[in-house]
Amino acid sequence: MSPGVNSMTPTICCYKRSSYPVINAAMLDVEQRRLLGEFVRTHREKLVPDRIGRRRTPGLRREELAERAGISATWCAWIEQGRQVQASPQALARLARALELTRAERAYLFELASRRDPDEEEGDAIDDVPASLVTAVSMVQHPAYALDRNWNACCFNSAAASLFPDWLGEHSKDKNLLRYVFLNPGAREIIVDWEMRALRVLAEFRADYSHALRDATVRALIEQLQRDSPLFAQGWREQTVLDREGGERELVSPDRGRLRFRQFNYRPCDRPDCKLVFLIPQ
Repeated sequence: MSPGVNSMTPTICCYKRSSYPVINAAMLDVEQRRLLGEFVRTHREKLVPDRIGRRRTPGLRREELAERAGISATWCAWIEQGRQVQASPQALARLARALELTRAERAYLFELASRRDPDEEEGDAIDDVPASLVTAVSMVQHPAYALDRNWNACCFNSAAASLFPDWLGEHSKDKNLLRYVFLNPGAREIIVDWEMRALRVLAEFRADYSHALRDATVRALIEQLQRDSPLFAQGWREQTVLDREGGERELVSPDRGRLRFRQFNYRPCDRPDCKLVFLIPQ
């Protein structure tokens, strides 16, 4: 029996770690421009003016929104009219703040504009472990862990630490999944069909990489792995991209022999930059 797997109170471990068109940006089609314009106008009209007075129209005027966002009122009008303009990510970020958008609304704005949110592109891995992940991990007695945007294990239970001692054990200082899989000899011993599984993990990571192209930490990680792991270098050149999906997993435990699990992967709505993984024994 693995420590922590049948415990009624699993141990939870947590680790920290311009305003105008851009000429070379991809042009939006008619439907994108219409949706973007309607979205901005609707949310502008929902805002309560700083100075309340008699008004024939609801919400902020375009000039007031433009002043809030530090953008041109003409440019703001063109967006709402569905005209062909392309904003920089920084201008869209200011517009999102001026419109007081929620996280989901902000993401939708950037998606409609076919731009990446600079607040998601830049910065290191999360410093805080989302409470929702801690709660989810603590609710299960089987191996469970969460990965941050740089694929570090930011939260895991004792069952997961017992299953992956070289990665999540108390003596392991490096909680990065990619470095564990490609650089830690212990991974080859525990992961059945290690080479195939390692390349699968790499392909899944590449799907996330497009959201972190300017993240210096991620670039340094990739450079290290290309230098130190021939298999990673090979897989990186192959350009394979796959969704992170669940399914059957086979692992070999020194104490319990060969084990079979079904892996379930989830992306929390409140922290879409994180991934939650459950391993359920079969």
